[in-house]
Amino acid sequence: MPPLPPLALLLTGYLLGSIPSGWLAARWLAGVDIRQEGSGSTGATNVLRVVGKGAALAVFLVDVFKGTAAVLLAKAVLEPLSGGPGSWGVDGWVVAAGLAALAGHIWPVWLGWRGGKAVATGLGMLLGLAWPVGLACFGIFLSVLSLSRIVSLSSVVAALSLPLLMLGWFGNGGLRPAYLALAVITTLLVVWRHRANLQRLLEGTEPRLGQAKGDPS
Repeated sequence: MPPLPPLALLLTGYLLGSIPSGWLAARWLAGVDIRQEGSGSTGATNVLRVVGKGAALAVFLVDVFKGTAAVLLAKAVLEPLSGGPGSWGVDGWVVAAGLAALAGHIWPVWLGWRGGKAVATGLGMLLGLAWPVGLACFGIFLSVLSLSRIVSLSSVVAALSLPLLMLGWFGNGGLRPAYLALAVITTLLVVWRHRANLQRLLEGTEPRLGQAKGDPS
């Protein structure tokens, strides 16, 4: 397998992930720098509180698309070169492209390396890799959110469930170590990005949806 396509796919994944959808929505629709408002995150929840529901939904969908596009593009390019899915080489590069999209979202070069918390982009990445796992994670997120009204708690619980869901999914097609490694890395990234939220949860000060201020995901 030639080295150029995989390396180019990593760069493409990063650039897709780094599309500053939240920053653009806030700048175009409200004339503000979203990094200076609310939590400073460029993610959909901060956009929801600062700009509104329509903008937040658009940002969420774009962020999901970024993760899915990075993975599907890598699959489309690499699987024909190797004869099909399932090999460590292909899976490893596809996973790396997905992680590159996460890195682009969290550390976008265009915004001084200050982006979002990778929840929506991580969902998109999972939908591209193993859509049943992605949908299950999203279902857990929505269930916890409906009970708690706390986005950060819902995000962390869904992330913590990811490795177990991925292990369960392997029963349908055999163990794929690169996918399991991705699940663990993604869980660690999401939890790390929510460390301030976790501190506020322990203190009982983390805001719920509908409150005027807070630190969104």
